[in-house]
Amino acid sequence: MENLKNKTIGSFVAQDYRTAAVFSKYKIDFCCKGNRTVSEVCEKQEINSDALLQNIYDVLQSENNSGIDFNSWPLDLLADYIEKTHHRYVEEKTQVLLTFLDKLCKVHGANHPELFRINELFIGCAGELSQHMKKEELVLFPFVKRMVKTKDGNGILSQPSFGTVSNPIAMMMHEHENEGDRFKEIADLTNNYTPPADACTTYKVTYAMLKEFEEDLHKHIHLENNILFPKAVALEEEFA
Repeated sequence: MENLKNKTIGSFVAQDYRTAAVFSKYKIDFCCKGNRTVSEVCEKQEINSDALLQNIYDVLQSENNSGIDFNSWPLDLLADYIEKTHHRYVEEKTQVLLTFLDKLCKVHGANHPELFRINELFIGCAGELSQHMKKEELVLFPFVKRMVKTKDGNGILSQPSFGTVSNPIAMMMHEHENEGDRFKEIADLTNNYTPPADACTTYKVTYAMLKEFEEDLHKHIHLENNILFPKAVALEEEFA
């Protein structure tokens, strides 16, 4: 297993998404910071690398009856999936959470002042993610799809206004990291989405939704950072 220590976290998750649960158990960021090697992460977080790799190996060796092999998908299909699944999820859930958090601040803010910071963080997240997704839908994803179409012999690939696909990808990855940091703070403030003893039904539902939102965001970012983006860079290099 020694050679696996130099494999990146993101590549493990791209190979089999079930390994994400292992990294989460060890509090290892597999999406925004998936470009780090197992060795780097274990040294920094003082984790037993042999134990971690054994957990990963056990998952990879077990039968997978439910996982989807996104790593084998064509890039245009993957881009469509991200937009229609994860982008739509964000658009739908954001408005509901904004309403619920505003209500919680008004009703419970006096006894739970952390709610104001949570609300502030999520408002920032909603605004940034909205702009972020539009840049992907209007700029990055269309170019990825044009590359796929050109490779298939349907058309000519013209030079994009952003120069190389690595430029918007670097911006998207930076923004992903910002959202990861934002949600880490939200998780800390909510005690990992654990409602207080005096929580009403809306309080409990809001925390459950925030937890689900973060989990979906992790999947969303993983598909882009660890699969779509590196393959888009590699595809562009084929045209060079």
